[in-house]
Amino acid sequence: MSTGKRTSAMGVENTPPVPAAELHHAVTLATPSTHDTMINLRRYTLIRNIVLVWLSLVLLAAFLLNIPKINILEHTARNLYFHVPMWFTMMAAVFVSAYHSFQVLRSGDIVRDIRALQAARVGAFFGVLGLVTGIVWSKFTWYVGTDVWWNFDPRQSMVSLQLLIYGAYFVLRGALDDPNKRARIAAVYNLFAATTTPFLLYVIPRQMDSLHPGAEGNPAFSEITHPIMRLVFYPAIVGFIGMFWVLYTQRVRTALIKHRVTHDPEL
Repeated sequence: MSTGKRTSAMGVENTPPVPAAELHHAVTLATPSTHDTMINLRRYTLIRNIVLVWLSLVLLAAFLLNIPKINILEHTARNLYFHVPMWFTMMAAVFVSAYHSFQVLRSGDIVRDIRALQAARVGAFFGVLGLVTGIVWSKFTWYVGTDVWWNFDPRQSMVSLQLLIYGAYFVLRGALDDPNKRARIAAVYNLFAATTTPFLLYVIPRQMDSLHPGAEGNPAFSEITHPIMRLVFYPAIVGFIGMFWVLYTQRVRTALIKHRVTHDPEL
């Protein structure tokens, strides 16, 4: 009975070659396509420099531009230029990550998985910055003169839950060794995590009693923010989203190099 193996004249068994179609299917998830791995370094350098100059101007304006005196907040209101843009940046990162996870399920391209992972990591970083700046801000405004740093405000609690959801995403990836299986399972979970973001960061907190502007019983952001502050606030959002792109692109470049060497997209 034939076993599918052939013996050469030297007595060495030769295995029949794998059909081309099967070989292509086996390496689809493991081999980055040329189109997806190309990163235009000249464009990256140009955008990085623009972002750095932009943020430098935002920082100068944030601390040097005179602002009106706002009840309770006073000069801590300048934290608005940093705290709130962190959440816009995190949401942008979440949807970039979800887009690439969708492409993983559609095409099976491992480079998309690399991009989804790095966008989620940078997004989580900005989420932590947003949470920390919010804790410090509340300590020196709402809780000044007390020992309170955390009181389970709905927005604080929802943000913490959101970060835990993404923490579980990273743990899930670390628990799976096979890159192909990890890419697809992580993509499904990442899409679920992305759908929770608008509700946890925006919809639910606005329906609950909170000290944050725009929540139940509190004036909206537009009602308490002087127009002069918006001249810095909106450029700050653009600048920090640009910084996300710079950090994200740099991490993707590093991860692609590691993938070519180790054939593992994790970084």
